[in-house]
Amino acid sequence: MGDYSKYQQKVIKRYYDNRDSIAVQRLQELVTELYLTTGKKREQHWKSIILHLEKLGVRPERIELLRKKDDAAEVAKLVQELTAGK
Repeated sequence: MGDYSKYQQKVIKRYYDNRDSIAVQRLQELVTELYLTTGKKREQHWKSIILHLEKLGVRPERIELLRKKDDAAEVAKLVQELTAGK
């Protein structure tokens, strides 16, 4: 981190300190989008949801089950569980 100014180092550190919170917030937004979309756009949202769930350490089996069900309510329940654990 020697190439960054003190300010930049603090910004980077805060980002990594809050990475889980950022991922959960983005998941909440994606669940809303999942309720409202169909077709190709829905597939794009699922790709993002899977990426964020992996970042949060959700088991691959559970992610695959959610994907097969393709139910926004189930994803919302999982997001609620993740926020309750914080």
